[in-house]
Amino acid sequence: MITIKEMADMLGLSTTTVSNVIHGKTGQVSEATVERVRRVLKEYDYVPNINARNLASNQSNIIGVAILNSRMNYVNYLKDAFISELLGSIERELKEQGYYLMMCFSSDTRELIQRVSAWNADGLILFGIMAEEYQEIQKQFKKPQVYIDSYLGNLHLHGVNIGLDDRRGGYMAGRYLVERGHRRIGFIADNFKGGDYERYCGFAEAMSEAGTTVKDSDFIEVEPDERALAACYEKVYLRRHEFTAFFCASDYYALCLMNFLMDRGVKVPEEISIMGFDDNIYSRMARPAITTIHQDATQKGILAVRHLMRQLDSSEAVSDQVVLPVELVERDTVRQLES
Repeated sequence: MITIKEMADMLGLSTTTVSNVIHGKTGQVSEATVERVRRVLKEYDYVPNINARNLASNQSNIIGVAILNSRMNYVNYLKDAFISELLGSIERELKEQGYYLMMCFSSDTRELIQRVSAWNADGLILFGIMAEEYQEIQKQFKKPQVYIDSYLGNLHLHGVNIGLDDRRGGYMAGRYLVERGHRRIGFIADNFKGGDYERYCGFAEAMSEAGTTVKDSDFIEVEPDERALAACYEKVYLRRHEFTAFFCASDYYALCLMNFLMDRGVKVPEEISIMGFDDNIYSRMARPAITTIHQDATQKGILAVRHLMRQLDSSEAVSDQVVLPVELVERDTVRQLES
């Protein structure tokens, strides 16, 4: 590949002038010179050496985006349309800010930080972090951080956490189902912590207000792995007569459950009602379309990047909790029961 020095010699210019044109610093360069340099760049398909630039500036323009899962049971996070939408919005916003995204999925906090540090990332966006993991991250990573949907307990927050009113969302779902005559409702999630726990608590609160006690057996834990999930839903199918409705902690699980039951001849919502959480693209495309709790995944990603940029632009310490609202979206998978 042609070097900056070779181009400078070819054009009779200084290396500084050529470098300025390459990096868009053309304020002190004539239009004719800029055009000459760009013609050579195009002719030789010149690609800037980002590593060399990063070493010179001690800045990588890389932002690490990390998802940690200690249970090691997520085969592919990107199957979930909520995660895909969130990461897509982060990538677009980072690109507009002149940064690159590097994704890291790991089951080990130390490995995650080691990989991000090896990239010399300028900052870090983390998803779904719990208190113990947060403490480990704070020990090892000192650059700006933004958290998304992380539950840190009473620990002091270094950075920004973009969260959701999960408990309110669970409450709205429970109340909606109760108002439509449902009292025997199963709650489906893959864990009992963080956001899913908050959604369950809100759901249980709504049931309690209606005079209905939620039993331990009403919480049905599933495994995200595709084969394991099918086995879990086989058990749900066998128990279907215990319930009139299921509230799933994500649209992904709601859609998988609906398809599983309908493939076995169970009519939704005529025989069983199903409700989700997220309002992702699949909940809108499904038939019947899924009644769900809406959250704005795109806005979460945009806010995460913008809060990180503010930290990068300022040396001041930041500690902020952002809680986004939820909204109930009524579609076609919940039936009104006769009183």
